[in-house]
Amino acid sequence: MGRSCNISRVTRETDIKMNFDLDGSGKAEIKTGIGFFDHMLNSFARHGFFDLDVVVKGDLEVDTHHTIEDTGIVLGSAIKKALGDKTSIKRYGSMILPMDETLVLCAVDLSGRPYFRFDAPFTAERVGDFETEMVKEFFYAVSCASEMNLHIRKLDGENNHHIIEGIFKAFAKALDEATMLDGRINGVLSTKGTL
Repeated sequence: MGRSCNISRVTRETDIKMNFDLDGSGKAEIKTGIGFFDHMLNSFARHGFFDLDVVVKGDLEVDTHHTIEDTGIVLGSAIKKALGDKTSIKRYGSMILPMDETLVLCAVDLSGRPYFRFDAPFTAERVGDFETEMVKEFFYAVSCASEMNLHIRKLDGENNHHIIEGIFKAFAKALDEATMLDGRINGVLSTKGTL
């Protein structure tokens, strides 16, 4: 059926090229210039069984903000485009994911109405070269660009690396579930007849 797409986005701050396949096998080639962010996007692809190739040239001499936020915008746009008319998708997905001492909840509704809730405080400003406050900005951008309802909550955890990685993996698993095709669904799963 081919639920994949290629997207490019160029601004004065970033130049992003992305290939995304919802029905992949978890293969990823990631080059954002931010090591920890590359690791998180690799985890997202692997645990969601998405194929993801992304190259980002950003103004990292300023900080990581534009690179991370704009990558979220492009990923959200790619999710929306790859889903097409959303025929027969499950629409909803959720995951409570443990990672060592950390427990993270993520819930997704591919409703066509962006809404974002984030409750996951951090105790460090950075993990490696990644600013922890950018986790919220990244997922806000994904939610808006993809027009999904996205809830992320830390239920437990102390290690900032584990919390962030748990969030990316939980999102991958929830999105994988929400995008799965279900033969029982004729058209889209909505009383409105559209998503």
